[in-house]
Amino acid sequence: MPNISAPQEEATIKAFIVRERRERIIAHLSNPKHRRKVTESLYHPNVGWFDSRYVKQIPSDQSGPAGIARILRAKGGGLMCWAISADRALDAKEIELDFALTAIVGREIGTILSCVPGKLAFVESEDGRFILER
Repeated sequence: MPNISAPQEEATIKAFIVRERRERIIAHLSNPKHRRKVTESLYHPNVGWFDSRYVKQIPSDQSGPAGIARILRAKGGGLMCWAISADRALDAKEIELDFALTAIVGREIGTILSCVPGKLAFVESEDGRFILER
């Protein structure tokens, strides 16, 4: 686990998490002893954590891995993304977007995939999935 949060994580949290929660989440992500508190909470993230101005719903006919990948790429996402995930095999790693989406979509694994740090991300949880875009 990283000792400091990755720049991608910090940019994503600062861009999409409400101001009153940002510093605490960044501090937890950067501390290996507390990181799991944040990643485990992604199974059922508090909808109030995310700045609602940037939450974009995914059309139901595009809610599978391939459809989500097309949407993210059309919005500027590339081949790789950074994962903040309850899945330890994915967490705190830069991974291929298609691989990550196939691994998490429909499996309700709490995850934020940062596609363009501070600009574009995808969230999967047991409560649903959505895109974060600025």
